[in-house]
Amino acid sequence: MKFIGYILLLISVTLASCKTNLVYIHSTNPAPVTLNKAIKKVGVISRTTPSEENKTLNTLHQILSAETLKLIKESSSEAMRGLSDALIHYNRFDTIKAISDVELNTPVTGTFPTQLSWPQVESICKSNEVDLLFVLEVFSSELKVVPLNTPPPGLNTMVDILNAATQARVNIITTVKVGWRIYDPHNLIILDEYPMSENLIVTAGAVNIINTTEAMLGRKEAIKQSSYKMGSSYADRIIPYAITLTRDYYVKGTSNFKIATRRAKTGNWEGAGELWLKDTKSTKRKIAGRAHYNMAILNEINGDLDAAISWAQKAYEDYNNKLALKYVNLLKDRKAIYSGGR
Repeated sequence: MKFIGYILLLISVTLASCKTNLVYIHSTNPAPVTLNKAIKKVGVISRTTPSEENKTLNTLHQILSAETLKLIKESSSEAMRGLSDALIHYNRFDTIKAISDVELNTPVTGTFPTQLSWPQVESICKSNEVDLLFVLEVFSSELKVVPLNTPPPGLNTMVDILNAATQARVNIITTVKVGWRIYDPHNLIILDEYPMSENLIVTAGAVNIINTTEAMLGRKEAIKQSSYKMGSSYADRIIPYAITLTRDYYVKGTSNFKIATRRAKTGNWEGAGELWLKDTKSTKRKIAGRAHYNMAILNEINGDLDAAISWAQKAYEDYNNKLALKYVNLLKDRKAIYSGGR
């Protein structure tokens, strides 16, 4: 009897699954930061050079992090170059200008400073003939040295201690941090403020000065490469990205559903929609509910999320279609992503 029950369950699940087909919807989600399409000229500038006002504090930070003013400037330039190269690749703007003749200082290294004044931003944009400013406002490379092994117990003689010391090794861990702001002088708003970080690890002999020096030189090159990479990655925040969604739609119920399914398989979704629309007026509640649900699918395919939500809500609220409730929530989540952009 258990075996027969299992077979019946398997048959019912199979029949239920045959009621729907899977469709892949290729769509585009908006960028995390949406820029006005009219903006075609942008400037990229650094504000990471420490100011004289907090020279003592900034010097202490540089000593503790093994930073030099030269490393800060070179790494900042690499971050700006990474961003500029990526923006050129995306072909979003007509002009991308690296602004190097204006020196902007930061009061405290490693943290976001107070925002630039709007008269200052407007002046920079006007003199460089750009509409928007991408500003690198934070650069920091924090250093931490972590021993890989600890001296074994029972070191009684000086020879034992020296042997243990020559075998010691450490990880030199560098946390590279950058931070960006986008200034819109026309609307007097900061469109984005975004920190980024990456951990870099190199291993060196703790007491072998040659190996340690080589490791530190390699660290400097790694910092510059990391800065470039994070600058390039930051460009992704203003670029819409493609996504592929999977949805189930009903294929059974009436002869209209069967014909509509064949039309959908050939890509004739509008033709399928004509038949589903007819069945939304069916006197059979299950048929009408499925038709309403399929109309929601059609509208999402066409990019009309509001209409898709409306059809899916009716499918659940008026006809108790179970798939529709989950679908409504998925659609609302997608709409929330779109409305999150400016």
